[in-house]
Amino acid sequence: MTTKGFTVQHAADGVFERGLRSFFEYRDLGMAQATEGRVTASIIRAVPGTEFVGKKHRHITEFQMVYVLKGWIEFDYEGHGVERLSAGSCVYQPPGIEHTELGHSDDLELLEIVMPAEFATEEV
Repeated sequence: MTTKGFTVQHAADGVFERGLRSFFEYRDLGMAQATEGRVTASIIRAVPGTEFVGKKHRHITEFQMVYVLKGWIEFDYEGHGVERLSAGSCVYQPPGIEHTELGHSDDLELLEIVMPAEFATEEV
């Protein structure tokens, strides 16, 4: 039995910070440190009243999953088209898939899980 990498985080302990996109706040769930960089997990929420700009981009990943906890978000996915995700929706974004966020609700909250923890985002 091992306890290496064990981590737990409660909602009351969570801290949201600005990150990749100014119209979102990110709460790191501690998975990158726990998995030695293999996986990252974050709660991402909208920042109401901030200017939204959706640009076509792709993430250089091995795995990326998004699960919507609250509100909605809409994407235009390469080869698939427009998809509106709402609370309870889950999407697997294959490595390198080009996509553009078209909009989101002010109350948006989602869980994002990505492998590896450090990955690049490229505008296209």
